[in-house]
Amino acid sequence: MDVWVFGNIDLEEDSLPLKILPQLQRQRPDLTFRVRDPMEEWDDVPDPLVVVDTVKGLEKVAVFTDFDAFETAPAVSMHDLDLLSQLQFLKKVGKLGHVVVVGVPSQLTPDEAIRQIATALPKA
Repeated sequence: MDVWVFGNIDLEEDSLPLKILPQLQRQRPDLTFRVRDPMEEWDDVPDPLVVVDTVKGLEKVAVFTDFDAFETAPAVSMHDLDLLSQLQFLKKVGKLGHVVVVGVPSQLTPDEAIRQIATALPKA
């Protein structure tokens, strides 16, 4: 099963999933992790789509299967388009099946994030 990992290594508050990716791969060798960009073409969306990304406002790792749990931030420029916007668009045009988002709070320690994410991810 593929797991798509998102983040921005240049922004501290959005970099944790990318920083811990090598350790996460060792913890869950049954999964194939792929670093993706929300602005890339999405012609190969698996069903289910399993995503790991930073989510603001969380205290611990949480699993979401419904976009209604997220608050949409106002888009001011092209740089404000994010993963949630892309997922909502794909769902609207019928190109997205089941989605599992593993939301990661940015303030977790790397060890705690790895532990929580590894157990939150679905079984392959």
